[in-house]
Amino acid sequence: MKRLGKGTWVLIADGAKALFLENITDGLDPHLQVRRVKTQENPKDIDQSDDRPGRMQKGPRGSASSNPRSALEDTDWHELAEERFAGELADILYRQVHASAFENLVIIAAPRVLGDLRKALHKQVIDRVIAEIPKTLTNHSMDDIEKLILAEFPNT
Repeated sequence: MKRLGKGTWVLIADGAKALFLENITDGLDPHLQVRRVKTQENPKDIDQSDDRPGRMQKGPRGSASSNPRSALEDTDWHELAEERFAGELADILYRQVHASAFENLVIIAAPRVLGDLRKALHKQVIDRVIAEIPKTLTNHSMDDIEKLILAEFPNT
């Protein structure tokens, strides 16, 4: 098992905000310092869509039978924006790996965002992930985040 040490990066993310943190002490008493904050505007889906779902005709056109119409599923713009945001975060991490900014990475993200990140992360980044924690902590204090990380790595 890899250990939480000095220089380990911690990504805290939800669908609209991400904190890139670095542990500047050892694993016994982690102290996280903010390296970068990334945010995006992502209103609720209802505020982003202004139309009702489209309709699609079933069956061949011009047939003698009635031509029922079916509603198409509306695009979830909020979810789409979260997926794009996860992709942006994955690209940032990829660039940082190639700049040798970190050796180890802990990802703490809302469960759906964590899933989107997993799909978007490059292999070089995945190889440096030492822990994934499916929690939403973007609005928690640094002390709370440090305690949670310490609980994940009790014997570091």
